[in-house]
Amino acid sequence: MATATLSRTKAPKTPIPELTHLDLTPSLASTGAMRYCLYARKSSEDDERQALSIDSQIKAMLELAKREGLEIAEVRRESHSAKASGARPVFKQLLTDVRAGMFNGILTWAADRLSRNAGDLGTVVDLMDQGHLIEIRTHGQGFTNNPNEKFLLMILCSQAKLENDNRGINTKRGMKTRAEMGHRPCIPALGYALEKRPEDKKNRVIPDPIRGPFVRQAFEKVAYQHASGRQLHRWMQEVGFTTKLGRTITLSMIYRMLRNPFYTGKFEYPVGSGNWYQGTYEPLVSQRLFEEAGKVLDMAPKKQWGSKEFAFTKMMLCGNCGSGITAEEKHKRMKDGSIRKYVYYRCCHAKNHDCKQPSIREDELLESLLTIIDTIDLDKIGMKKKLQEEVSRYEKFTTGVLGQSASAKMPRVEIRAYAKYLLQNGKIEEKRELLNCLRNKITLEDGKITLAKEAKE
Repeated sequence: MATATLSRTKAPKTPIPELTHLDLTPSLASTGAMRYCLYARKSSEDDERQALSIDSQIKAMLELAKREGLEIAEVRRESHSAKASGARPVFKQLLTDVRAGMFNGILTWAADRLSRNAGDLGTVVDLMDQGHLIEIRTHGQGFTNNPNEKFLLMILCSQAKLENDNRGINTKRGMKTRAEMGHRPCIPALGYALEKRPEDKKNRVIPDPIRGPFVRQAFEKVAYQHASGRQLHRWMQEVGFTTKLGRTITLSMIYRMLRNPFYTGKFEYPVGSGNWYQGTYEPLVSQRLFEEAGKVLDMAPKKQWGSKEFAFTKMMLCGNCGSGITAEEKHKRMKDGSIRKYVYYRCCHAKNHDCKQPSIREDELLESLLTIIDTIDLDKIGMKKKLQEEVSRYEKFTTGVLGQSASAKMPRVEIRAYAKYLLQNGKIEEKRELLNCLRNKITLEDGKITLAKEAKE
């Protein structure tokens, strides 16, 4: 009996190339030439502090690059703290450029120059995992996409974060101890000065021999003469009272001064905590005088701001003193017994309470704004696109909702005419949105509305 057999034809053998080495991790050779960015950073944003820090870092790392033959494509420097994540613009741009392939290596003095927070550290490690960042070189060691080296990099940066956190805790503890000793841990209030004595390790707070008497007089004028804040402001301008930096005192500073219990010899630290401490400095006013001045301030009539809303406030500036423009409503009884309402816009006197600029009535202001709309380039100031969207929305409403067909040949709405319509009949929000691109370019001067030259056509 014949037996069936299956014959298999053997395929000719093809030589298999010998695999001498298999490396799954990116190597320096496989990624081409190394391009390093030298990044130098100092913690302080003050130019006088650590002034030589960045230059010394760059000098040391340039010597290292020359010695080891490293190609430095660019040098970038930054004066910014690394405590917060994503807060350094130069470093943030550096990471973006590394991701884009502009650099594949970073040269820096130490690991803590790159990061002292978990967010930036995570971004750096991710760039190494993705193969964008091949190597980080410091003055003492290098870090590549190697588990042990990345782990060491994370430890060094985490240690820097721990130092920052501990420094913050120690600083707060030291400030609390200083407050318990009777020294407020911040600059003294206006009317006091710092005095350095050889027997003291720290500066002592003493009454300012020049400004202190004027501060005491201010409390007395309020408590005994019932002077208002504006009267004090005018008086201090007449006597030439200035801050320690030579600046004129503002009205808000006067009110803060009159409410500051520091002048009575005690202070709260931190502010709002309810923890009060007795200071070791000489009080400028007595507790009774401080309370009497506070009573007078409390008795002063309070204006109810924001009870009425006007369309064109916060959109203009006074052409004389640069203050903002406010509005007030006035009523006039007519002969027939009816009452007519008028709205006037005027300078709010924030920067100069003696400003004599005349006011303008709202209907006159609106007429001037309509004239201004005819003189400006809507496209140039970014207003045209927004108006076109509104006009298109209106046309869709008329054809889709109201049933007007295209064959009805509805007149097309003109952009500039629609802007005027909004100024006259729109809601307050629509008027402000329309004029928002002209904010602080419209001025009220001599009772007339004018527009800055760069906003015109």
